[in-house]
Amino acid sequence: MTVRVQYKAFDSGQLIDSLRANDPSVGAVVNFIGYVRDINAGQEVASLFLEHYPGMTERSLQKIIDNAKARWPLKAVQIVHRIGQLSVTDPVVFVGVSSQHRHAAFEACAFIMDYLKTDAPLWKREDTGVGARWVDARDSDRSAAERWANTPR
Repeated sequence: MTVRVQYKAFDSGQLIDSLRANDPSVGAVVNFIGYVRDINAGQEVASLFLEHYPGMTERSLQKIIDNAKARWPLKAVQIVHRIGQLSVTDPVVFVGVSSQHRHAAFEACAFIMDYLKTDAPLWKREDTGVGARWVDARDSDRSAAERWANTPR
């Protein structure tokens, strides 16, 4: 189980391969890659800047992984989140999980992303044509995370 917060770009193919790691019991690998998009909340976005609190962010991401592992039988989990100045179309986050079965892998990947969007101590600033703005979690992100509180293990 790996958590990395980094400035440099990641190699998604290498991360996906690492989730299987030649383990013959892995039957499913599911991943999510998030990118900087060019529009948000109806405004054009020129770039994105992400800050974090070293140590705290990694511990928070590890806690999300630990919670996912308590719910599903996972073989491996990778979270890589970039920080610093990013351009439109740059990859921002990679979440990947492996398991014996697809259901656990799909559910765990969604769970991790839902909590990453609401609970991870990462601060995002969008640079737009009318200035910079800090971005909070959306209500839809909070609703997505809340659904897991009502979902039995």
